[in-house]
Amino acid sequence: MKIRFLFLLLLCLVGSRVIAQPVKEMVQVMVTPDRSDWTYQKGDRPEFTVRVLKNNVSLDGVTVNYEYGPELMKAEKSGSESLKKGALEIKTGTMKDPGFLRLTAWVEVDGKRYSSYATAGFSPEKIEPTTTLPADFSEFWENAKNELKKVPVKPVLTLLPERCTETVDVYHVQLDNISGKIYGILCKPKKAGTYPALLQVPGAGVRPYSGDLDNASRGVITFQIGIHGIPVNLPQVVYDDLRAAALQSYWTIGLDDRDNYYYKRVYLGCVRAIDFIAGLDYFDGQNLAVTGGSQGGALSIITAALDSRVKYLAAFYPALSDLPGYLSGRAGGWPHLFKNGYTNKPEKVAVSKYYDVVNFARFVGVPGWYSWGYNDNVCPPTSMYAAYNVIKAPKELHVFQETQHWTFPEQRTLSQQWLLEKLLQ
Repeated sequence: MKIRFLFLLLLCLVGSRVIAQPVKEMVQVMVTPDRSDWTYQKGDRPEFTVRVLKNNVSLDGVTVNYEYGPELMKAEKSGSESLKKGALEIKTGTMKDPGFLRLTAWVEVDGKRYSSYATAGFSPEKIEPTTTLPADFSEFWENAKNELKKVPVKPVLTLLPERCTETVDVYHVQLDNISGKIYGILCKPKKAGTYPALLQVPGAGVRPYSGDLDNASRGVITFQIGIHGIPVNLPQVVYDDLRAAALQSYWTIGLDDRDNYYYKRVYLGCVRAIDFIAGLDYFDGQNLAVTGGSQGGALSIITAALDSRVKYLAAFYPALSDLPGYLSGRAGGWPHLFKNGYTNKPEKVAVSKYYDVVNFARFVGVPGWYSWGYNDNVCPPTSMYAAYNVIKAPKELHVFQETQHWTFPEQRTLSQQWLLEKLLQ
């Protein structure tokens, strides 16, 4: 049980972001582009170098298999060659449009396969979205928020004594949402006074939450929410069962009906969380930020666009961005709704436009801090740039090219410093 708990803790939250760090293996396949920033212009032909290390020593004579093409799409070319003098250089084709080209290499050593990849960006700042903005997008969401206003917040706070510290009180919180409830963990400084606040929105999945005591101990109210309308302090088995049954592929539920799509209640639930924070008598009434990664990165952008009470946002690798990309021959954002014919229906595509991060990004009006990697294989960078490039508000992007769907500690430190500087100024 202890081992299981530690594993789940590793995969769960650091400041509401899912962190699943890679495991280092004895044999490492190293794929390196010939530019330090991994970034090229349209028409350039990158050259990748492949090395294979065992016990940190270069191997020779090993057969390297490789393929390359646009990220998450069918490979354009493949081949195999032997390592000579510890390295193999592969010159790829180019891209005629802005986007990302990924080279994957793999070897077999002692009967086991090892692989890695690297991704070259081509004029990513020029990537344009494939989704379009519905004419009544703003009206749809204004009407939805007006309906939410008719529902009293009705907060129910339950103190969690076992989680409290000398300086921080911790509560399990229940709120009334547009339908059902929304739950979360509130951490507040014990010392009397008013404080800034940080809403932490979750990555995809079904899991419990424990709250952010670290930032609360620094003088920030933190509210970490779940999105599924179930308490966030239940035994793990409850979430496992829901994830395997009722909430399996929840992101597809109601996708053919814009008024009943699963994420409508989720997006409004984030606004409801802001309602709750704004009503706290120990909130300073002004300094409020939202942050998260993946699905939480998406919800950070969406919440900032929907609610002017949010003053800052920090988003890691935002999901739900440029969803119909696959219909235009390039990678679309997680959850890859339109990658196959099962969901590629006109009515579903039409509904997705009301929930696509790109269309919310157009309305973001507050400073934002953003970070992701070129190697992300869950939220492809093409989709994330499609959203980032339409943001007109002050923004800063921190690219850590090597990262896949995880973050380096340095990324998390930068985000933390930026948020605290804004909130505690």
